[in-house]
This record gives sequence, structure tokens and C-alpha cells, in this order.
Amino acid sequence: MRAVAALLAAVLAVGTALPRPGLLPHGPARGDARLRPGDDESSPGLLLRRALRLYGRAARRLYVGTNGVISSQDFPRETQYVDDDFPTDFPVIAPFLADLDTSGDRGNIYYRQDDSRDVLDQAVGYIQAGFPRSAGAFVPTNAFIATWEEVGPYQELSQDNEPSTKLNTFQAVIAYNDEDTYTIFLYPEGGLQFLGTRPKESYNVQLELPARVGFSWGDSDDPKRDGLFHSLASSEQALRNLERESNTGIPGVWVFHVGSTEHVEPGGGEGAAPAVPRSPAEHPNPGTTGYTHPLSSHSPMAQRPSHGSHSPVLLGFVPGRRDTQERSRWLQPRGDGGTGQSFSANPSSYSSGQHGVGVEEDVHFNPDVFTYSAASKETCAQHHGRCSPHAFCTDYASGFCCHCRATFYGNGRQCLPEGAVHRLNGKVSGSLRVGRASVRFQDVDLHAYIVGSDGRAYTAISGVPQPAARALLPLLPLGGLFAWLFALEEPGSENGFSITGAEFTQSLEVTFYPGGETVQVTQTAEGLGPDNYLSLRTHIQGEVPFLPENVTVHITPYKELYSYSSSAVTSSGQREYVVAAGTANQTLSYHLRQNVTFAGCPHSRLPARQRLSVARAFALFDGHEHVLRYALAARIGPARDDAENPGVSPCHDGTHTCEAPARCQPGVGTEYTCECAAGYRGDGRGCRDVDECTEGLSQCGPFSVCLNVPGSYRCECRGGYQPAGDGRACVPLAPASDPCEDGRHPCAPGDRARCLSRGDGHATCECLPGYTGDGIQCSDVDECAESPCHPAAICYNTPGSFSCRCRPGYAGDGFQCTYAAEGNPQRLTPCQHEQMYPREVPPLGDGHVPQCDEQGRYRPLQCHGSSGHCWCVDAAGQEIAGTRTAPGTTPPRCGSPESIQQLTPCEHARMYPREVPPGPSPVGDGHVPQCDEQGRYRPLQCHSSSGHCWCVDAAGQEIAGTRTAPGTTPPRCGSPEPTERPPSMCERWRQSLLEHYGGSPRGDQYVPQCDPSGDFTPLQCHGDSGYCWCVEQSGREIPGTRSEPGTTPPCLPSVAPPSVRPEPRPDVSPPGTGTFLLYAQGQQIGYLPLNGTRLQKEAAKTLLSLHGSIVVGIDYDCRERMIYWTDVAGRTISRAGLEPGSEPETIISSGLISPEGLAVDHLRRAMFWTDSGLDRIERARLDGSERRVLFDTELVNPRAIAVDPVRGNLYWTDWNREAPKIETSTVNGANRRVLVHTDIGLPNGLTFDPFSKLLCWADAGTKHLECTFPDGTGRRVIQSNLNYPFSIISYANHFYHTDWRRDGVIAVNKETGSFTDEYLPEQRSHLYGITAVYPYCPGARK
Repeated sequence: MRAVAALLAAVLAVGTALPRPGLLPHGPARGDARLRPGDDESSPGLLLRRALRLYGRAARRLYVGTNGVISSQDFPRETQYVDDDFPTDFPVIAPFLADLDTSGDRGNIYYRQDDSRDVLDQAVGYIQAGFPRSAGAFVPTNAFIATWEEVGPYQELSQDNEPSTKLNTFQAVIAYNDEDTYTIFLYPEGGLQFLGTRPKESYNVQLELPARVGFSWGDSDDPKRDGLFHSLASSEQALRNLERESNTGIPGVWVFHVGSTEHVEPGGGEGAAPAVPRSPAEHPNPGTTGYTHPLSSHSPMAQRPSHGSHSPVLLGFVPGRRDTQERSRWLQPRGDGGTGQSFSANPSSYSSGQHGVGVEEDVHFNPDVFTYSAASKETCAQHHGRCSPHAFCTDYASGFCCHCRATFYGNGRQCLPEGAVHRLNGKVSGSLRVGRASVRFQDVDLHAYIVGSDGRAYTAISGVPQPAARALLPLLPLGGLFAWLFALEEPGSENGFSITGAEFTQSLEVTFYPGGETVQVTQTAEGLGPDNYLSLRTHIQGEVPFLPENVTVHITPYKELYSYSSSAVTSSGQREYVVAAGTANQTLSYHLRQNVTFAGCPHSRLPARQRLSVARAFALFDGHEHVLRYALAARIGPARDDAENPGVSPCHDGTHTCEAPARCQPGVGTEYTCECAAGYRGDGRGCRDVDECTEGLSQCGPFSVCLNVPGSYRCECRGGYQPAGDGRACVPLAPASDPCEDGRHPCAPGDRARCLSRGDGHATCECLPGYTGDGIQCSDVDECAESPCHPAAICYNTPGSFSCRCRPGYAGDGFQCTYAAEGNPQRLTPCQHEQMYPREVPPLGDGHVPQCDEQGRYRPLQCHGSSGHCWCVDAAGQEIAGTRTAPGTTPPRCGSPESIQQLTPCEHARMYPREVPPGPSPVGDGHVPQCDEQGRYRPLQCHSSSGHCWCVDAAGQEIAGTRTAPGTTPPRCGSPEPTERPPSMCERWRQSLLEHYGGSPRGDQYVPQCDPSGDFTPLQCHGDSGYCWCVEQSGREIPGTRSEPGTTPPCLPSVAPPSVRPEPRPDVSPPGTGTFLLYAQGQQIGYLPLNGTRLQKEAAKTLLSLHGSIVVGIDYDCRERMIYWTDVAGRTISRAGLEPGSEPETIISSGLISPEGLAVDHLRRAMFWTDSGLDRIERARLDGSERRVLFDTELVNPRAIAVDPVRGNLYWTDWNREAPKIETSTVNGANRRVLVHTDIGLPNGLTFDPFSKLLCWADAGTKHLECTFPDGTGRRVIQSNLNYPFSIISYANHFYHTDWRRDGVIAVNKETGSFTDEYLPEQRSHLYGITAVYPYCPGARK
């Protein structure tokens, strides 16, 4: 401790940082082990000389990882934790958790345990500096020291990328005795040269995630709540302060008490001594919160030493900045005896964690082993091939054993990866007597799904015929085997798979009471197959009680004692279950005996007994899917009372001499008797079958046949008969009644719904066309709300239908109306038509009513009635360039329109799309006509956004009765007609991809599969990869259906049969209602609808799958309902329509390196993007034309970009670490200026709100969400505790941003700044850009 006092004096003399000698001695000279170089390495578990207390639990081993962490259990792969925020799924002590890499001799990682006096004295000096009172009597007996020396960040190296020269040095010390534990983090001066690392998923997107410093408990009893944790630093500012500040009085030294049950206690809270001197500039501003930590009134633990009045060696407390404030979620006792939670994190998520969360181990450590007996000694050199590829072999005096390597568990012959979800596949066969009915089944499917992180086992058996399936509900041990195999391990305990591996036989006998029915179950595990699926065969034989229909079975939680020998595991017990039918309940029971035999290693020390505790158990039968399901949550631990441990009965370990089919009945101690089973006669040494059929002992009823089977008999019904409901008698087969015919259906009346018989006595209900509902309740659809009639017609809604009638003065069928002059229909000229339906004239914005002559032609001179502008037009009414005059000036002289070069009517309509004339419900979605090479209207016209198609005459007028609905075959227009149908969307997409692949796609390239009618086949598969999925009619993947190689999902056709009711003929379908979010997630664009401002998470799905792409920036064009995105993997910018079947189109494919942010100007039909690889901001038309560079100077890492179309302003962020900023200019690149440059760090996301006229950004450096007016005034903070935002969008009174720590979409209220909701996609990976899709265009129209 004198050395520590001298060190403090040196610090006071020379400055405010810890010199390198302040680290505890380390390196090869001190006997340290060196972690092998690499990116994601972990040490073998270091067996401690004595157990330490960590978070209130005993730990016997410690592991050190490359990425700045220590744990009491082995690590999962780094992808499961290195980029995530606290808490982690496994216990963690993290002095600097980041993606570190020691490959290529970039630094060393040392670790050791030490009990030398000089090391312990230095450690206790630091501890008592932070805890002068409570640790005054603390005397450590051991220390564990881990040192990261000159380690670097992970980098993807290339020819253009040199290794980073920034290297970090830091140290973690765990000092402990039998009663308590403290941890010390040490950061020497200049030790932290980098503060974060770049995620591997970021590709060439320039960003860094700050490191995390703190502690995580690693698991939680509540799977819906994140685990407990304590965070010291997770922002760049807090990480910078680690060297300069402290909670001990020594800069760079941080001390924590970690031996208590459920909280970490930071030092510095027991009174402050003189702090390390600091210059006035270094003191926090008045009003800035000093360094704080959770404080509460603690009742010292019983095993804690008494705290005397020992004088501390070091006193002192350095006030810190707010940025170094700790946050934690450790439950702490309060003085009133309750508990308080010192930190409420963002909305939590649950993810499965590591296998076996327990950290306490038996004093005698027993690795998972497996060996084989032989007459002569077997060695690893001879038989190492018997071990798993993930195991190592060890020779012993009498043979060898296999041991699973780190990150795997099992018996050595079979090893499974820790942290992985386990699956089991098998077949079930059997012969059961249920009541008096006999049921046989052969090779029905069994599937089990195991969540090892919390000991949950789900079992599904499909295809067992009735009444056997229902009668098997109480037989929970069918699924209980998997609960024991993969139970959550308590400290010092091992679940079944760690002992038996994947090769064993379970024999189970169950006797039901009060009836005495007995059933035998044999389950044989046959090893691990492909993808580590455990293969299992199950045979069930015997009798089970009959259960009537419509009953449920409730299993009460139970505990079961297992006894272990070198080759067998046995257990027995009494179980109760409740059969419920309506309000009547009956409690029944059964007795079970089971043994599991396996080949074990003689050198392993198995526990004599263990107790399996099943906290939750469920059994149900799904009659619709004919699936029997079991679910259990189990934990295995030591047997609490070893005095109860009797000797193992020969009946349980298989050493008895009873001959099959006799049964061994245990007696006192090791005594036993042999008894013939029911259905056999004999003395127990030899048993013969009783033929109940010939001896008249059967109870088969009329119309049945008795068949003898070994040990029993079965009754089978004669032809034309079936078992009765009681399971004993046989009754004649009766055809199922038709509920649709006899009126026993619940459907709505026949004028609103129809009844569809399923043939099994049940029916489904379906609303008739024109009605909506579930078939039981059907309400009328108001078709008129969708404006199906011609704009010059009136729509009349009727029950189940509607009608259209032309207005007075018009003639037609209501779907198409033409003007009628004096009772004779005639077509209007284009000029007369525009007089009735004025169009907007650019750039004025309000409607111009043209002047027509007597023949209905455009007058050569046109003047705007309200503005006073005048101009000349050609015969098509198109303005002649250069003829417009200002208000109050002499109008131009306009000659004969025929003498001027003119556009055809179709070409004119393409240049100046008109909006559809307003009808009862104005639409306003313009149609751009298709013209042929001569400028004439093409006979077939299709609307680009709605998908409707129709035929037109030579004047472009729609021909009545030709309009077709979206997704149907377009009409045949013109002459001659083609003899074959046009290619479907599936066929067009397939042909496009085949051409893209050069006609011969590789096995890893996806080509859509189409059926003969051109529709997508319901099942789509990706080349020869083996991955398959189901698709909707539009070809979009149905979420949750993607299967792994070797299996295919059951896909149903999604193409509906043709409707017998003719489709309405609307002019234009309105855009889709409602607002939704689109977000970029790697190779896909996700769809997340909003209900008001709430996230409709259950309706989220994948909108576009873009294999091989990394989508970063995304925006939406509300005019043409198109989404645009940047792709940093393909170095392209693409777009696609929102209509079903729209095909992605690449519009920029060259001259890009790292296109990131993207903004669409729907008024100017332009887009803007940033390229952080070229350090440019560019613009182009929405079709990719007229591309030009706006800025390529004074940019370092341009990231986000936003546009204000109404005011014509552009905004962007520059992610420059040295001088981050937000800039603005006009959309043409004029008037560039810096808008924000102070108090910002890493401005990742930027959005302009067209309604509030605010510019807002999300900063991953300051963790702030801020807003300002477009001129830079009125700046204010909305939220100051973001995680790691990437992109942001504004809608209504909320912001929505993607977050790289949560890997989700987070909602923030604009007024209160509170987090209101979050969506975490099932597939976890980083989310990039986000945008909102409105049902209208915000702001002004042009």
C-alpha cells in the first residue's frame, strides 16, 4: 500500500492521469498466460484456486475474451454481443467492450491469477481509496488480472486502407476473498487512443459504435425483461473521461464492489477526501451534475466482514462531468425494505442467450466426457476419431475420454454449440388401447424445439389418430425427456445432454390411477444428424384412460429426483393432473418409473443425485391441425438432502435378472422381485402370453373383432362400423350432415353471405361480393366511396352493389359519359373539354380556362384571367416558347396555329398531364398517356400507379366497357389482336433476370418460378442453395415461411378464383389509405404501418428483398408512388413502384463509391444524394438524367440529406469527427452556408418536417435529438438519451428513428421527448435509412 500512496503522490505532482507504472505488474515475467492473437478469441476457462463471489453467486472459472471482456462462462460468438448495448445475455465484466483485434501482432492480452503480497497490497490500496469505510477491513486472498496491451480495433484491410496506428492499453483486476469481491478498472495516461470500433455490418458506411464499460448480470428470471446491468460509460465523452477522472481520487482508477446479490456498488460514495487538483477550466460548470452513482441504504450481507473504523490509506473523490454519469438497472434495497430501480432503460427486447446460465461450479470440476470400455487399453492415438470434431481427446491410465471444447457442450462424442437453438426430429409408432378401442400408428412425426437459455422445451407430435391423441395429453413424460436433456443448469449441476450426449435409450413405464392402465414408452436417440438435429425414435405400447372431447388437461408443476451411475440414470415419481370439462374438474394421477442407459466415461465424476424442477408444464391438442403439443420449462440442480439418497436399485441400473417380459419390482435397499406383466402368466423368471380372445377374457362389444397381441388384446370394428365415443362399443358409420343444408350454420342471411360445407360436418362462412366481414357478420361495402363512376356521373350505393348514372346533359352507361348536345351525343374538342375541366398551367398553379373559337379549336392568343399573362398556342393548345408576356404589357401577335410546328394531342398530354376531372370524390392522380412512334395514342392505355388498363379511340378517349382491374389480363385493343396473352408480371420479371444473368443463371442466383398461367408458383426457392419460401400473389415473400436447406414450407396458392361479379370501372383508383414507414435493413426494405402514430408491429413485413444489396438511404416520391434507395454494396441508386408486381429499376449505376443519404424533391422531380466515398453531394432527375455535382469541396463524411421542396432548400450533415456540421443551400447549389457546428458529435440522421417547418437531427455522438428553424434559430433538445441513432423521419407529433444498439425502429414524442414505442424485427441486424409514406403529397403542389 505504500506503493499506492507513492503513486498518488506522483499523480498529484505531475498531473491528472495514471502513469503506466500504476497498472498492476503483468506480462510473461509475472507468469501471465497470453491469449492467442485474433479477432474473436477466448481463453480456456481458468480454474480458480478458490471460488469468488460475483453478483452474489459463486464462480469457479473465468474466461478472457479478445473484445475487452471477462466472464464466468464461455463467450458466444461476438456477433451476439459486441455491437449491442447492455445488458448482455451472459455474465460480463467489461473494462472496454468493443470489436478489438490482435491479429498481425497488434498487441497482447495477458491474464493470470495471483496471490503475491505486492499485487494484493496494490489492489487493496485502490479498493480502500474508493471504499474508505466499508472496505477498511477487506483483505483479499486472491486476484485475477487481465491486461489488454497495445490492442487495436478491428479493420477490414484493403490496398487503400492501412492498419490503424491507434492502440489501447487498459487493465481489469478482480480482488477477492472467501466473503467478498471488488473489481478495479485501470486506464493509464494515453491508454485509450480510440474510443469505438466500426461494426462489421457497416460495409463502407463510415461510422463507429462507442465502446461500453460496465457490468452485466447476464440473465433474468423474467424473459420479457432485460437482465440487470450497470453502465459506467457508453458515449465518446464519457470514454474520454475514463483516463482523467475517477471514483477513487486517482485519475484513471475506477473501483466497484461486485460481490453483492443484485447490484454493483461504485466507489467514491462514502465521503470525499481532497480531490486530485484540477485547473479551474477542468471543473464542471455550475449546474452540471457531478459524478454520481446509485446510493441506497444497504443492509450488509451476512458474509461481509464487519466494517470497523480502519483509517483508509487513500481518500479522495473527483467530481466528474455529466457525461461520465453511470447508469444501471440493478435492483437495490431501500431503507423501507422495498426495491428501487435506478435506471429505466429504453423499451426492452428479449433474445435467447447462452446455454446454461449458471456460474457456480462444483469444487471438483468435471468436464463433459465420453469414452468406450474395452478389454485392452484404448488411446486417443487409436480412437480420437470417435470424438466430436468440436472435442479434444485425453488419455487416462485405463483408457481415453472425449471433452467438448470451449463454446460447445455435451459428452465429448457429440457436442452442440452453446447459445444455439436446438431441434429434434423423430418418428413415433405405437399400439394403444384407449378405453376399449385399439389404435395403431406408424412413423408419425415428432418435432421438438429447445430454448437452452432458459430451459424451455416444446414438443409437437402430429398424426396420432383419435381417440389416442387426446388420451395422450396427460403423458407429459413424452416431452419431459427433452426438458431433462436441455434443462437450465443450476451451479454445479449438469443437464442430460452433458452426460448422455445424443446416443441413449430411455425406458419409461407409467401406471394411471384409479384405473390401473399401464403404458410403456421407449425413446432411442440415434445421434446428431445434419445441422446438429438430434434424431429420435419413440415407441408407445399399452393402455391409457379414455378422455372425451372438449376437455383440457392441466399439469401441476413438479420436482423429480434423478439418480446417476456410470451408465444409467433412473427416476420415479407420482404426478397429478386435472381433467377439466366446462366447470367440472377431476384430479387424477399416475406413477412413473424411467431409466436412461448410455455409455459413459469412467473418469467422469457424475453427481449422485440431481433434482429436476419443472416450473411450467402445458399439454394441449390442436384438433384443427391434429397436433399434440407439450411445453415445459425446467431447471436442474443438486438434490438438497443427500441423506435421502438410497442405494441404486438393480431395477433402476439394469443389473437385475428378470427376463422380459417380466418386470423388476424394487424392494428394500437393493432387493427386488420379478413379476409378470399384465397379460402374461408365470413366476417372473419365465412369462407366457395370455390369449384373451380364445379364453373369453376380452370385453369386445358387438360388431367388433378380438385380436390377440402380446400381453393384451385389441378390439377392431367390423367394416361399416366405427368406435363409439366411449372407446368401447362400435356403431354404424353415418355420413356427416351438411350444416349448410340443415341450417345449423352461423352464417349471415343468404342475401349477404354464403355457407360452404367442408364435408366433415362443419362449414365456413363467406360474405357475398359487395359485403365485407367474417361471413358471420357482413356489412355492405359503399363502393361509391371509391369513386367508381365517370366524373360526369352520379354513383348510387345499393345493398351489395352500386349503380352509375350520367348527369343531365351527358349520355352513357355511367362508367363512360359523353356530352350530349340537343339530345345527340357528341364528343367535346380538347379545348371545350379543358373549358369544362380546367388544368393547372405551370408555373402559375391555378387553373387556366382556355378560349375556344366557334368550331371548338384553341384561339391562337390565350390570356390567363387572374394573372394577366398572355401567350400564343399551337393547334393542340400548347404554349409556344418565347411568346409569354407579362401583365400590363402588349399581348403577343399570334398567327394561325396551323402554320406552327405542333405536337400531337398525345404528345401534348404527355408533356402536360392533366388531372382527371373532379367527380363526386376527386382523385387528382394524373394519367400520362402512352404514344406510338407517330405521336398517336396507343390503343391500350394503362395507369402507372393504379394498374387499371383500358382501350382508347384515335382521340385518346376511353372506349366504354374496356377497363380492366389491377392484376387482371389487360383488354385486347386495336386490330389485329394478338393470339396469345401478354406476359405476366412473373414472366416479365423472370425474363428480365434471365437477360441480366446472360441467359444462364448460376446456382446461387434467384430466378422466379411461374406457373403455366403466368402466376407466381406458391413455393419459390433460391437456386441450389436449398432456401425456400412462400409468396403472395404479387410474388412478395410471406414473412415467417423461409425454410432451411433440406425442408420446404407448405405453401398454398394465393391466386383467387375469378369473380362472377363484373368489376367497377373507375377512372383512377385512389392511392392506398393510411401512412406507413419504410426502413432499410441490409438486403431488404421493410414495411411498418402506422395506426395513428402507433407502430402496427403485428402487420410489419418485408416489402422488397434485394439479394446482394446493402440499402442505406431511402426516400419516397408521393407523386408517382415510387420508393428510391441507395445501395452501398452495388454502388447504385434504384427505385420501384409500390404497386404489386413493380420491378426494381436501377437509375444510377456508375460514378458512385459509397452512396448513403438520399432525398426526393417531388415538386421538381429531382433527387439528391451524398457519397461519403467521393465526398460529394449530387443531384439528378428522378430517372437518373441531368446528373450533376452540387458540392465536392469542404466535405469529409457527408451522411444524411433532406430537402424542403416548397422553399427549394437543401440540408445535409457532415460526419466529420474533427468538425462535424450541418449545412444548407438552395436545391440548385446556391447560397451554401453552415447552419449548425457547435455542440454536435455524429449527426447521423436528418429530417425536414414540412408541417412544423423544423429541421431536426439525431446525433449518435451527443445522444441528442434536436430541432431548429431553417435559418438556425430556435434550436432546442427534444430527447437527450438516444442509444445509437442512424436515420430519422418526422410524422405528425412523432419522430421515428432507426437505432444500431436496439436494431429496431424507435418512436419519440415531439412534445414530451419521451420514448413511446419500438419495433424490433425478428431478423436481427442493423437498420439504416427510414422514411414515411403518406397517402398524399405534403406541402404545396406544382
